Amino acid sequence: MKTLKDVISLKFKTSESEGVIFHGEGQQGDYITLEIKKAKLVLNLNLGSNQLGSIYGHTSVMTGSLLDDHHWHSIIIERHGRNINLTLDRHVQHFRTNGEFDYLDLDYEITFGGMPFSGKPSSNGRKNFKGCMESINYNGNNITDLAKRKKLEPSSVGNLSFSCVEPHTVPVFFNATSYLEVPGRPSQDLFSVSFLYRTWNPNGLLVFSNFADGLGNVEIDINEGKVTVHINVTQVKKNRIDISS
Repeated sequence: MKTLKDVISLKFKTSESEGVIFHGEGQQGDYITLEIKKAKLVLNLNLGSNQLGSIYGHTSVMTGSLLDDHHWHSIIIERHGRNINLTLDRHVQHFRTNGEFDYLDLDYEITFGGMPFSGKPSSNGRKNFKGCMESINYNGNNITDLAKRKKLEPSSVGNLSFSCVEPHTVPVFFNATSYLEVPGRPSQDLFSVSFLYRTWNPNGLLVFSNFADGLGNVEIDINEGKVTVHINVTQVKKNRIDISS
């Protein structure tokens, strides 16, 4: 395919911070890759470079954050020549590609949910997408519907299911006075805790634990919208550590 205009749209949700959403490439050096990297959305696009290097077409744009929250996010990519509109959840970013070419020349197949290993550096170290996609539309073709009706030929389909599996998590709601107390682990040198949370409140205590034998305590709280960790250690000169993020 050699196109001057492209419109690609889809919705996705995932709990993973890395994964290729779709990829296409051609023999002329053209490629388009949309992926999640460190829970942000990254679009890599090249409408062609020449071998002398005087025309270098690689363009990379990053948008969004915390996209691994297992909520639906919508993407629209509209391209007319070198002019691109990238829309993520109604937030539009306009940019112009590098180089001098206007056509996207893709000789090979387009893959959704991952990319085939081509032996090129571009395919190394990239994870396949793990999660759910819906309403995949590529230049007027409803890819989701065509895949479900097995109308995409030739195509290779991995372990696909046409349903979205929800993660097996049990949420706990805390009001202003409730708390959850669990037994400690005596004679353990390691203190480890992990959890997901969501709140509208800018302040609040998340975790508190005393160390055994009066050796101090650890406290994790939200302070003015920032997560702060306080570690108080007795019997040490520097007896307080504060980490904020």
